[in-house]
Amino acid sequence: MVQLNFRSVLFAPGNKPDILRKLPRSNPDVAVLDLEDAVPDSHKGEARSVTNEVGAELARGATTLSVFVRINAVVSEHFEADFAGVPAGASGIAVPKLESAQQVISVVESLDERGLDDLQVMAGLETGLGVHRAAEILDHPRVTSAYFGAEDFIADMGGIRTRSNDEVLFARSAVAVAARITGTVAIDQIVADFGDDDRFQSEADFAKSLGYGGKLCIHPAQVHLANSAFTPTDAEVAHARRLVSAYDAALADGNASIAFDGQMIDEALVRRARAIVADAEDVADGEDGTP
Repeated sequence: MVQLNFRSVLFAPGNKPDILRKLPRSNPDVAVLDLEDAVPDSHKGEARSVTNEVGAELARGATTLSVFVRINAVVSEHFEADFAGVPAGASGIAVPKLESAQQVISVVESLDERGLDDLQVMAGLETGLGVHRAAEILDHPRVTSAYFGAEDFIADMGGIRTRSNDEVLFARSAVAVAARITGTVAIDQIVADFGDDDRFQSEADFAKSLGYGGKLCIHPAQVHLANSAFTPTDAEVAHARRLVSAYDAALADGNASIAFDGQMIDEALVRRARAIVADAEDVADGEDGTP
């Protein structure tokens, strides 16, 4: 299965062809053509036709853009019909409000029945039960990414959404942990105020510190912020390469702990440095169009 970048995951309503055709302009890693929340029930059928047609155009014309379609939840009356909206050339589907491993199996079976067995699944974890069962949901090999949906999560919990994000810290962290132990890329919550760059940057930096690999975007202006936040800087990569080189040399001499740039370095810090180098190489491969 092709490894994709998920630094920036940009959503757009599936019934708006003009908006969908503009998605590549902001250079997101993933464009999600939304058949769920962004489309009223009365326009679902129209949206499936639009995503199928325009999504195929985007997939044909893009070198770095991965196209996903967000279908409606497994328990929705629209679930089975939404597969008609998945275009040729799509990389995967996003499935909202997943709450069990059995639901994931149902999604995969529906894909396979339609000959879509090469598509990846992006799992939406946005309910109390979904977060509680995050590890079992993400453990299926077809699930390669997962997003945390803070707004729906708090609505499900009967809580109150605040600017501090304190009310979602536990759930946000739990999703990151589940993604880590299942080898899944975790994608952070939206920032609804798309004009607040400082908030988006702050949230992205915090999400990265938790182990997230990308962020949901609801406006093209947020894409470059997400790409920047989840891409190691040249200085970070250079430092990581020097650290790894010094540590490997020390290991060859029989030392597992060294002093480096005024710090004592052991294997845990070196693993992080190796991850930074790998992230930089993955981004470079993606921008070159190579898997």
